[in-house]
Amino acid sequence: MRQTYKLNEMKTIVYTLLLASLAVQAAAREPVLDRAHMKCLYRYVYTFDTLKNELRDDLLILQIGKEVSKCYSYYTFQCDSLRRTPDGAKVWSELFRRAIEKDGIYGDFPHVRMSTYVYKNYPTGQMTITDRISSQGYRYADSLHTQIWTMGDSTREVLGYMCQQAMANFRGRRWTAWFATDIPVSDGPWKLGGLPGLILEAYDRGDDYRYTAVRIVESGLDPVTFYCFDGKPFFDTDRQTFLRSQRAFLSGQGNVYDIELIRAIVQSGRRKTYMQREAHRLLFDPLERDY
Repeated sequence: MRQTYKLNEMKTIVYTLLLASLAVQAAAREPVLDRAHMKCLYRYVYTFDTLKNELRDDLLILQIGKEVSKCYSYYTFQCDSLRRTPDGAKVWSELFRRAIEKDGIYGDFPHVRMSTYVYKNYPTGQMTITDRISSQGYRYADSLHTQIWTMGDSTREVLGYMCQQAMANFRGRRWTAWFATDIPVSDGPWKLGGLPGLILEAYDRGDDYRYTAVRIVESGLDPVTFYCFDGKPFFDTDRQTFLRSQRAFLSGQGNVYDIELIRAIVQSGRRKTYMQREAHRLLFDPLERDY
């Protein structure tokens, strides 16, 4: 038992080191948009199943450059980096097999979480969003800083910074944000921003979506790059068309499963349980409701 544990522990270390190496290689291949001078990490907690009130969490990275910023999921980037090279794809397949054997691919398995990559002020005065439906990547333009904030009277401390309260209605949700004027950066997690300071915490009225800063880094930073998760061209569309298509896909009106994924599930003997679990993915309240 002890030898098995040590072997699994060593495999995990090897996978982690390989993952870090592949992530560096992937970033080196991407076009550089800006030089980052700050990085803010956010814990992102969201309601995954509205009927069961099941929560999921993610770790978002906001890279802030002089002109351009980029917000994305650390775990999604891990998964993407793994699958972009033959060696990484083998590691991903092995991790997937082990997860299926344990009947739970949403644990330590490096799966895609928030699939959205948000590029603010790229091009100038706009946002560029990349996302995916199954294995197809999409790209669309979005308006920059369209939230109309109302300042509140309250203050609170977040990550050691005194923050001021602000509220805004944005695409079907009522948001509360806490921003730090001591960090004079008009940015924040996801598509939020436009305040006279960095947003360190934000949540909607029902607390279905919450972003909380957990760390700020100002040295040893990677450049802000434009990332293509599988090296293939994006399909250009508009925001509302993409969101409608994504909702239709998640509602079972499209090809929900990759062939390789299905084959692995069937071979593992876990097909029914997996399908039942996947059905619960559809019971969610989308982040943007205005489409």
